[in-house]
Amino acid sequence: MTLGSSGASREGRARLLIGCGLVVIVVAGVAAYRSRPEPTVGGTAVAALESAPAAASAPAAPTGSSAAPREAAPADEVVPARLRVPALKLDVTVAAVGVDAETGELAVPPSVDRVGWYRFGPGVTARAGSIVVAGHVDSADQGRGAFFRLSRLAPGDTMTLAGPDGADRAFEVVARERYRKTRIPLDRYFARDGAPRLTLITCGGPFDAKTRHYRDNIVVTAKPTS
Repeated sequence: MTLGSSGASREGRARLLIGCGLVVIVVAGVAAYRSRPEPTVGGTAVAALESAPAAASAPAAPTGSSAAPREAAPADEVVPARLRVPALKLDVTVAAVGVDAETGELAVPPSVDRVGWYRFGPGVTARAGSIVVAGHVDSADQGRGAFFRLSRLAPGDTMTLAGPDGADRAFEVVARERYRKTRIPLDRYFARDGAPRLTLITCGGPFDAKTRHYRDNIVVTAKPTS
C-alpha cells in the first residue's frame, strides 16, 4: 500500500494509495467485479463532509513537502481495535499501521483477515477529519481479504468502529467511490479537518495480469451516527 511519492508528505500525499496483493484467481476476480454495483455513488456527500465544520477544534495536517509522520498517534486519539460491518458479515481486528520507510507504502497488515488504521491520523473518537482504515481485497497465498466485498457497500449501510475498551462508535455509509490509483484525491481522504468520517480503502476495478495488481482503489466513506 503506497503512501508517498518523491517530494511529497507521507501524511496523505501519494501517487498510488493501495498496491494490494495478488489476485486469488484472475477469472474469478473478473467475474466478481462484473457483477458488482456501479463504481461510484455519493461523491457529493464526501465533499460536504470535507467542507463541513469540525465538531471541535483539531490540529491541521502538515502541508509542507518535508513533513515527516509522527512516531505514534496523538495522545488524545483512541486507537481502533475492531471494525464490524453487518452488511458484509465482517468482524475484523484493526491494527495500527504507519508507512514503510523503505517502500513508502502504507504498511497494511500482511494477514489479509486484518485491516490497518493509519495511526498518524484521527482515531475512534475524532471530532474532525478522516479516520482511515485500509485492507487487502485478496491474496494469491491467503485467499479473500477482509475487504473483498467492500465495493458492495451502499449508502445507508452501517458499521461500528470499537476502541480497546470495546466501546463502539457507529457510522453510516454515505458514499462508495472508485478511482484510478494515480488519480485518487488523497488530501480529501487523509484530511484532519472537516466533519469526522470513517474512510475504508481497498483495491478494485480491473485486474492487470501483467503487473499482478488491481488498477483502482475503492473508497467507502461513512459519517458518525452517534
